[in-house]
Amino acid sequence: MSKSISKHMLGLAVAQMGPIHLADTRESVVARMVALLREAKGRGAEMVVFPELALTTFFPRYWVEQLADADHYYEKSMPNQAVQPLFDEARRLSVGFYLGYAELTPQGHRYNASVLVDRSGHVTGKYRKIHLPGHADHKMNAPFQHLEKYYFEVGNLGFGVFEAMETRFGMCICNDRRWPETYRVMALQGAEVVLLGYNTPLVNIHWNEPAHLRTSTHLLVLRANAYENGVWVAAAAKCGAEDGHEMIGSSVIVAPSGEIVARTLTEEDEVICAMADLSLGEFFREHVFNFARHRRPEHYGLIVERTGAGEPLPVRWRDE
Repeated sequence: MSKSISKHMLGLAVAQMGPIHLADTRESVVARMVALLREAKGRGAEMVVFPELALTTFFPRYWVEQLADADHYYEKSMPNQAVQPLFDEARRLSVGFYLGYAELTPQGHRYNASVLVDRSGHVTGKYRKIHLPGHADHKMNAPFQHLEKYYFEVGNLGFGVFEAMETRFGMCICNDRRWPETYRVMALQGAEVVLLGYNTPLVNIHWNEPAHLRTSTHLLVLRANAYENGVWVAAAAKCGAEDGHEMIGSSVIVAPSGEIVARTLTEEDEVICAMADLSLGEFFREHVFNFARHRRPEHYGLIVERTGAGEPLPVRWRDE
């Protein structure tokens, strides 16, 4: 198993954001983020996590006939003029951050993306969301839509791990957090901290899921995967009622023990912080989840050979 590159304490913060409405401007949103960044720095943060699609409302709930009609929701470069004040303030404060946004590439590709920015204000890593939920067709009778498969392509960068501030960071976005492969691939690259943002509707339009499960399963997967991979997990929500559409809060920082170290209380702009002892993750990775000693990948092939469930494999269980 890869060793961590350090054993220092990391000031880790999550900057939850309340609703961003259709009428809100980029400038007003970035001003809120700058204020959260300053608060986090004042509480000892070195790395701050902002939500998924942090610069806009959750626009995949709205249908447009032509994708070009939604171009104003996407960022054609990062940073850009609207978001530059956040980068400038991060450099002034010497604080790194994770930022989720909608990306429109020069080639016309559209991704639900995030970047890792170091304390000098430079982008040191990028991720594009792989597990896209929802649908691509127009569901006219739904209370709202979840059109991520319409607005975004499946990410093409894999689950990378990036070094900044003597720490190995992995990134994922929203629905990625529900898939165990997400964390294991990053843990196999020596990730110490996994950063993620999410926008999770309170209501599931595809089936009648009790509302309380939206939060309980969210916390369950973060805690389980932090523990099973020996990593810190910092998860930032955009939440509350965006133009009447409710999204869950419960932004958290989870330790490699699977314990919740900090959790938001509101569905508004709110900062939570923790001093993350990175040696705690190394303890778990050296003992109960020592991959090099205990993993048996020769028996896991089905995980990558199949996408959906199929027939049981033949097993020779009698001595012949």
